[in-house]
Amino acid sequence: MSAGLTQAAYIVAALFFILSLAGLSKQESAKYGNYYGIAGMSIALVATIFGPESQGFVWIIIAMAIGGTIGIHYAKKVEMTEMPELVAILHSFVGLAAILVGYNSYLDAPKAATHAEHIIHLVEVFLGVFIGAVTFTGSVVAFGKLRGLVSSSPLNLPHKHKMNLAAVIVSAWLLTRFVEADGSLLALFVMTLIALAFGYHLVASIGGADMPVVVSMLNSYSGWAAAAAGFMLANDLLIVTGALVGSSGAILSYIMCKAMNRSFVSVIAGGFGQEVLVSSDVVHGEHRESSADEVAELLKNSKSVIITPGYGMAVAQAQYPVHEITEKLRAKGVNVRFGIHPVAGRLPGHMNVLLAEAKVPYDIVLEMDEINDDFEETDTVLVIGANDTVNPAAQEDPASPIAGMPVLEVWNAKNVIVFKRSMNTGYAGVQNPLFFKENTQMLFGDAKESVDAISKAL
Repeated sequence: MSAGLTQAAYIVAALFFILSLAGLSKQESAKYGNYYGIAGMSIALVATIFGPESQGFVWIIIAMAIGGTIGIHYAKKVEMTEMPELVAILHSFVGLAAILVGYNSYLDAPKAATHAEHIIHLVEVFLGVFIGAVTFTGSVVAFGKLRGLVSSSPLNLPHKHKMNLAAVIVSAWLLTRFVEADGSLLALFVMTLIALAFGYHLVASIGGADMPVVVSMLNSYSGWAAAAAGFMLANDLLIVTGALVGSSGAILSYIMCKAMNRSFVSVIAGGFGQEVLVSSDVVHGEHRESSADEVAELLKNSKSVIITPGYGMAVAQAQYPVHEITEKLRAKGVNVRFGIHPVAGRLPGHMNVLLAEAKVPYDIVLEMDEINDDFEETDTVLVIGANDTVNPAAQEDPASPIAGMPVLEVWNAKNVIVFKRSMNTGYAGVQNPLFFKENTQMLFGDAKESVDAISKAL
């Protein structure tokens, strides 16, 4: 394949990637967005493998076969509830790839035409390795937190912000030494160690409640790592693709931070959820328990019902019976809708995907801003597996770690039914006063079993 044909294929692939992002912006077109992405990546792979600069064709095919086999195996095996940690660990692969490409590009650098080009290449290598190292360890820590292998509580080392600043300053100084010494391997290696520690500390310092933002942020990091690799390899498509992923991930992270009423910088610096000021042992009053039959009777007598799902619904795989009771209630003339908080679950859009998987109609799945004013006119709210996103302490307690975070104001409804296994706190470790309000009843047990029982009673 000639160089001109390769570049033409890259342009077509880039257009498909842009169409993919556009399609993924809406639930209705998300399937086609995925198809566009697959088509773009297929074109990019073929053009690269058969391009004029490719060598070792057999080794490339072997590597693709091994990687593809592993990918297909885990894609089939992974549950939808495990998707956040899968995404996190995939981000770590991008970071690791950027590190390996950086060192390979440093050790086997092509001879530059001018001194300026040589300097630019050294800077590309240094920055590419730095971004890749931060992405790699940060993604591994995020995977550990989401998987439950690492505590969701934030790591609070003394002077942690000063440590982060020192890591950046020392790395910048090492960059100057790396360039001045015409590519000092020692400076590159020391920076890599610092960046690996920096990425670990950066994500470890962020509390569990911010994990959706962290995953989105790491998505952005992985994009910039890919773009850096593109610069090192002089691959235009990799630069464009990395920039698309990096910028879209940054925009999504910013949107989510706005929805949480948090500064993007403060979240990244680990400023949210640093300490739990409300202990899980604090008793806010008496809670009332309910049964599946009582909830079913309450739903039958309701004209308006809103369901607010959370990660607990995903863990219990309760989205399918939730769809069943939704259809049964709608058949009885009950107005049923879903309220989705921007950070419900542990991945942006996690709840939307789960509900779409269960065939819940898109038009009754509403975002927090669209539905929050309707709770006052709602007869019954079902809180299924949600905790922090429906916590009134965000508005009522200035000392709470989640103070100021916009939440679904479910307590304004006439009746609130909370599906939980126990009275334990949520992922952020913050007690929820909603459980003790007069219009709230607790339905304890596995969410799927509870919803199944309600469906039978209906």
